[in-house]
Amino acid sequence: MTTDIPEGFQPLKRGGGYLTSLGPWYYRLDQSKGEKGQLVLAIRIEDRHTNIRHIAHGGFLVTILDTALGIVVSSSREPPQPIVTVSLTTNFVASAEPGDWVEAHVDIDRMGGRLAYASCTLRVGARCIMTGTGVFALMKPVTPREQPDG
Repeated sequence: MTTDIPEGFQPLKRGGGYLTSLGPWYYRLDQSKGEKGQLVLAIRIEDRHTNIRHIAHGGFLVTILDTALGIVVSSSREPPQPIVTVSLTTNFVASAEPGDWVEAHVDIDRMGGRLAYASCTLRVGARCIMTGTGVFALMKPVTPREQPDG
């Protein structure tokens, strides 16, 4: 199984305990997507990501898709917009195997005042393995809680 990281990708230093436990995750900027570029999230499929058939577990692919959608939608605003997933629709097209480099390509379809809509394609090379769309609620920034006196 290859462990090479394709040129232009660098480690993603974002995510909580759950995402960290599944990684390492990588990203690059797709300069063809606007002046600022758009993040492409990627991960190498490992044995620990597979199901009994030794292909990438469907739940793991959904996690990749939801994570990519969320990160791209959140980072599309300055400062980054806190969001939560409201709805996620996925379509399994093909499988991924250990060693496959899976890239998540996201398009923001609409940013409203309260909701954002985006779509994503997971690819192994030129091969599409999953498509999906998500709706995200735009949240207020988290403010640190006041510390009690004493």
